[in-house]
Amino acid sequence: MEYIKYRFFQKASKCSKEFQRIKNEHSDKVIAEIKLGQILTGMKGIPLLVTDTSKLDPNEGIRFKGYSIPELREKLPKISESGEPLPEGLFYLMLIGEIPSHEDVMNLSKDFATRAHVPQHVFDVIDAMPMTSRPMTQFSAAIMAMATESIFQKAYRAGVSKKFYWDSTYDDVMNLIARLPRIAAYIYRRNFHNEEHIEPNPRLDWAGNLAHMMGFDSEDIRRLFRLYMVIHADHEGGNVSAHAAHLVGSALSNPYYSYAAAMTGLAGPLHGFANQDVIHWIFQMIEDLDTETPSDEQMASYIKKTLEEGHVIPGYGHAVLRKTDPRFTAQQDFADKYIKDDKLVNIVNQLYKVVPPILSNIGKIKNPWPNVDAFSGSLLYHYGIEEYTFYTVLFGVSRSLGVLASLINDRVYGMPIERPTSHPLQWYRDQVDGKESSHKC
Repeated sequence: MEYIKYRFFQKASKCSKEFQRIKNEHSDKVIAEIKLGQILTGMKGIPLLVTDTSKLDPNEGIRFKGYSIPELREKLPKISESGEPLPEGLFYLMLIGEIPSHEDVMNLSKDFATRAHVPQHVFDVIDAMPMTSRPMTQFSAAIMAMATESIFQKAYRAGVSKKFYWDSTYDDVMNLIARLPRIAAYIYRRNFHNEEHIEPNPRLDWAGNLAHMMGFDSEDIRRLFRLYMVIHADHEGGNVSAHAAHLVGSALSNPYYSYAAAMTGLAGPLHGFANQDVIHWIFQMIEDLDTETPSDEQMASYIKKTLEEGHVIPGYGHAVLRKTDPRFTAQQDFADKYIKDDKLVNIVNQLYKVVPPILSNIGKIKNPWPNVDAFSGSLLYHYGIEEYTFYTVLFGVSRSLGVLASLINDRVYGMPIERPTSHPLQWYRDQVDGKESSHKC
């Protein structure tokens, strides 16, 4: 058994025993009071999932295995001391629970490089789609097309014992993560660079190779890609993409199916598509105000107009967070270090000053602060990735690290198929009224 897989199994098997013990000995213990409002507003705040990779605190922000984003930027191995952490190191941390050594990360990076070959039929599926297809549509279709390569699916059909489901799931996950940069870059070059594709460079790290295959070989953009892939990798288990992967995986669908489900969820305007909406909205504001340097007053007036028309301010607000998203702050810090006087970045920083006070005066808005999407597009745009319809694909490549690490854990723990109970609206009406209502829904 290879080194990282063995380390993972050593750690995860202990957690699996604890999972089974708690389930067997304490299944009747009541741990939360569920309010009707939580049920009718998207199950917000109801503890229903087991996710070991990360935890989102409303006031502290995201922590990966207990480490905050600033701590990860300090502790995870880097290409150089002045650089950003390698996402391979975060994957190792989420999988094994320990900060890896530089050697651990280099070995994982080499492992991804050896697994990165994409079958030709996957490219054929992409090429068969109209050029007008959205990048996320092509990305999801390519992931589904790779399901022909599923090791888990073959093992399951061969009758492997359920206690070994994790083993073939691990190999599927490693292969899938390794191939995503090649697929994403292929779609990017197909749609925006006349189908002039660039071969991978196996000597580069995972994120650096993605930048290279997209056509960007400066160390500056490789540094940005490493940060981008780290901060977008996971956000506990309740967000749509993570939950979708877990839910589909609970049916023992192979990792390709599970991850494809996650990506179709990420493509929604209320999830990963928001990073595109932010840039589109900013450019629309610039056009409508007829200036690239709006005043605070002009900006405030435009924000209020957007709200009065029944729209949200994209990039602001979060279902859980009640503070500025640490992922926003990390990108702001990156811009302060490496980007000087960029007009788009300046507007994003200006919005950070103008938007929250306006949203704070709207009583129903619980979080007036920016999230990760508020900043990410401006950084990508600065470095020449101006095709913002592609931004969600980059988000998706990163998100693979967290949701697929969790999927391996699900198989080690022997998670059952997810199947909550549902009721008609009439049932909830009866619970509230205390008697059967005469009005039927």
